[in-house]
Amino acid sequence: MNENTNNKWAWIGAAVLLVALCVLPFLVKNFRVFQFNMVMIYAIAVLGLNILTGFNGQISLGHGAFYAIGAYVAAILMDKAGVPYWATLPFAAVVCFVVGYLMGFPALRLGGHYLALATFALALAIPQMLKYKGIEAWTGGVQGIVLNKPEAPFEFSVLGQPLSADRWLYFYILLVTAIMFLIAWRLLRGRVGRALVAIRDHPIAASAMGVNLPVYKSLTFGVSAAFTGVAGALSATAVAFVSPDSFTSFLSITFLVGVVVGGLASIPGAIAGAIFIQFVPNIADEISKSAPWAIYGIFLILLMYLMPTGVAGLISKIFSRLRGSPAAASANPSVVSAVSQPVGGSQS
Repeated sequence: MNENTNNKWAWIGAAVLLVALCVLPFLVKNFRVFQFNMVMIYAIAVLGLNILTGFNGQISLGHGAFYAIGAYVAAILMDKAGVPYWATLPFAAVVCFVVGYLMGFPALRLGGHYLALATFALALAIPQMLKYKGIEAWTGGVQGIVLNKPEAPFEFSVLGQPLSADRWLYFYILLVTAIMFLIAWRLLRGRVGRALVAIRDHPIAASAMGVNLPVYKSLTFGVSAAFTGVAGALSATAVAFVSPDSFTSFLSITFLVGVVVGGLASIPGAIAGAIFIQFVPNIADEISKSAPWAIYGIFLILLMYLMPTGVAGLISKIFSRLRGSPAAASANPSVVSAVSQPVGGSQS
């Protein structure tokens, strides 16, 4: 009975949240809607990096490169081939998956800070490659590619606010975000997720239990890059502009900051990390025009001091205390299940 009651309240809460998300873009101006769009896009990118770093333990400082590749694949298809914006997502995902999978091979021999440096080199190289004269006809060189923001396919208004281009993109991006998070949830809460966590925590034991480390590590890199590539394609549509200088190496570091702030090995934590990425720099700039990044650094230090396990870890700890259960059992259920259940081989 108690479980049925909990499920009932969970469905009610989900319905209320859905209604709130649908009404939200009509309560604010277009610029704020654009910021909400970027939060969802960053959430997908942070989730992709968290699959690699949080769940599999491979540190990457190069996911800004996959974000750039996804954005340029979408921009080139829309600008040169006239492909609809919604049809560019599979292409961006596949291209980034292939590049990420190939990048996963060096990851088999590298680890820790060595892998981080290798991926950081990718983040440094991609913006320069996009400026190369030989492909300037496709990429636009240093000038980039200017796109047209897609208009809403129909007209209506809520609370006196029309369905503008940004509001239409809000619902489109919200749908894609929900699908990507659902894919990640189904992927990471099953046997694959347990295998990734086992490789992260005890690679030798995982290999002894039948987990194919080279395959899982390479595929994880590919899937992580595909998620980030989808986010990049969405950003090209939402911003309606791409250029090499928009994808500096700092973007890769920003994604890693989002992962740590949201919480390692946490799927919902990607949303909190994305909110931090989008809004905290603006807040810091409003506090101090002369030294905004100093304020940003102070915010980051305070968050790490107050929430060393990220926002998701803090929320998990609060719920654990309210329920009176040990925090360790609920802080990261993937780790517990990875120890208690088989992760590889055939199961009868």
